[in-house]
Amino acid sequence: MDFATAVTRHRAQLLANGRSQHTLEQYHRHLQALARWLAACARDTGDVADIDHLALADFLASPEALLRPDGRAKKTTSVNALRNSLRGFFRYLHSSGVLADDPGRLLARARAGEGPPEALVDADQERLLQALAAEQSPAGLRDHALFRLLLSTGVRLGSALALEVGDLDLDRGEALLRRCKGGQIQRVFLPEATVGALQQHLGPRAAGAVFPGQAGAPMTARHAQRRLDHWLDKAGCHPSSPHRLRHAFALGLYARTRDVLLVQRALGHRSIESTLRYARATDDELRLAIRGR
Repeated sequence: MDFATAVTRHRAQLLANGRSQHTLEQYHRHLQALARWLAACARDTGDVADIDHLALADFLASPEALLRPDGRAKKTTSVNALRNSLRGFFRYLHSSGVLADDPGRLLARARAGEGPPEALVDADQERLLQALAAEQSPAGLRDHALFRLLLSTGVRLGSALALEVGDLDLDRGEALLRRCKGGQIQRVFLPEATVGALQQHLGPRAAGAVFPGQAGAPMTARHAQRRLDHWLDKAGCHPSSPHRLRHAFALGLYARTRDVLLVQRALGHRSIESTLRYARATDDELRLAIRGR
């Protein structure tokens, strides 16, 4: 079986298993990277059975696997995600009878010490929202509603961009996220200021994408990043990303509540381990605890 056919069959199995769009896209990126490397090294024989554990080891040691497009080294967590995709793909091929052996069986995750989440700092959050609130153009109102939503609820960018007007209940201050990681459906609660920004943006509109881009279709993630870059620059803030707005929300919620289970519920994490990275004691808290003994 050729590599492209194997990838297509694997994707069909992922769909049958109910895997999320995010998972599908990640597998696609990682397997395309392997395909490019095989072609560049003249190691694509036309038969996926010829890819052995040595080929995978060579690929994972190559610049294609270890470097970003700008030439900088990828984070350990990013390379671990690539390893996971390769293991899942070749495990499927072995389990389905396409391969007699599993060349990914020897792949192991590298140890990765997880530092504190990188978030938009409080001062930059305030400057960003002030700049957005001062803009009254249709695009500005849309951007204000989008980035305030991300900062005040912690929803992932993909979930926000998939929102339809019918998913919002602004009278109750709620939004129903139908596209979430892991295929979940999540209800989030909206602060009053976020409800106001959404009402101002939507006006009388009763249908369609909440955050439209070209021709009324939902904004793309790349478009949203460009718009965030524009507003951060205009507000005099440090460069950031939509996911760092999610981190900012989570860190702020934990700082206010000291309740990691509440943060887990707000972020829609299935495992508490994913949330524990936000539960960090400050120097002041440690100093007070020690001096209070």
